[in-house]
Amino acid sequence: MYFTMLSRSAVFLCALGLLALPANAQTVRIGVLGIFHPKEIILSAARSEAVQISIAAQSFILAPNSPGGAARITLENRTLRVEISGQVFEAKEIYVTSRGGGPVTVTLAVPGKISRQYRGTLTVQASAAELTPILTMDLETAVASAVAAESAPNTPQEALKAQAVVARSYYAAGSGRHQAYDFCDLTHCQVLREPPAANSPAAQAVAATSGLVIAYQEKPIATMFTRSCSGRTRTPAEVNMAPGLYPYFAVLCDICHTNPVRWTRHLSTEDAAIAAKGESGRLAVDRRLGWNAVPSNNFTSHPKNGSVRLEGAGQGHGIGLCQRGASAMAQSGATFREILAHYFPNTSLTAISQVSGNSGSSTSASLTSLGH
Repeated sequence: MYFTMLSRSAVFLCALGLLALPANAQTVRIGVLGIFHPKEIILSAARSEAVQISIAAQSFILAPNSPGGAARITLENRTLRVEISGQVFEAKEIYVTSRGGGPVTVTLAVPGKISRQYRGTLTVQASAAELTPILTMDLETAVASAVAAESAPNTPQEALKAQAVVARSYYAAGSGRHQAYDFCDLTHCQVLREPPAANSPAAQAVAATSGLVIAYQEKPIATMFTRSCSGRTRTPAEVNMAPGLYPYFAVLCDICHTNPVRWTRHLSTEDAAIAAKGESGRLAVDRRLGWNAVPSNNFTSHPKNGSVRLEGAGQGHGIGLCQRGASAMAQSGATFREILAHYFPNTSLTAISQVSGNSGSSTSASLTSLGH
């Protein structure tokens, strides 16, 4: 059931006549800005579209570029306090759509930290500690946003197409890692930023591969990717990760084999021991010391003067699509289909409507750091 079921919030909106998505709409629910743990959010209209905000039984319109045309949402005692149009309301949730109840482009700002535009319908919920903005996005919009965020500048078009299929496959099969929504906007799931322009390389790559996913045994898989594989992609078992539906065969990557990305780091004895425990250990060290503290799982350790020198190659967990290798293949004339066949052996490329079951969620629950 690929996103044909609307979220509980969306069902509620439909009942109110606020959301008019077709019954077979393919959407994903993505929690955004969670890394900032916001207690205050400024919501405003973007571009030329008006924004409709529904609070309890009342609705308000925010016109674009109008003076004071914003809503201030703060967290107080597990409740949303919404200041809008000179009035103050309290609610557990608010809903944001276009005037017609469909997707709309909105600007969300965490004061002093970030301002970002998104397109979709929006729910803002209150928890004990923070505000939780949740976007219900068209699948292809989400894929384009992820491809733009996760790809390096000047990535060849065929490599971008391969990335688009990988991103779509993950959204098709990777839900179940969060309780309040399907995915987050971090590398824990897939990085999500503003939707790219329609004429951008990322958007064109998504349009060219629309609806295509990677399947194994006629089921979609929560495909993983890595920045640089160090010469050979790895299996989950090699980095102490639980296996899933797809076994992730190790394959040779020519560019990373002949010219690997090499690195050195110095860690304490304790941190080096943690990093040696596989992907979960590497991520634990990276969370404390910074996301480039241990760039990959492929390294050797050398004790030196009370610390440990790590000498390694590659960037990320090394599983699935190697972005560096995909770019090199594309530059050599490979198509996106050939790239995907190389990095995901024994799989098929098929339309999302022709594969059965959301079978990848158990796999994705044990696989972390998709893009690192």
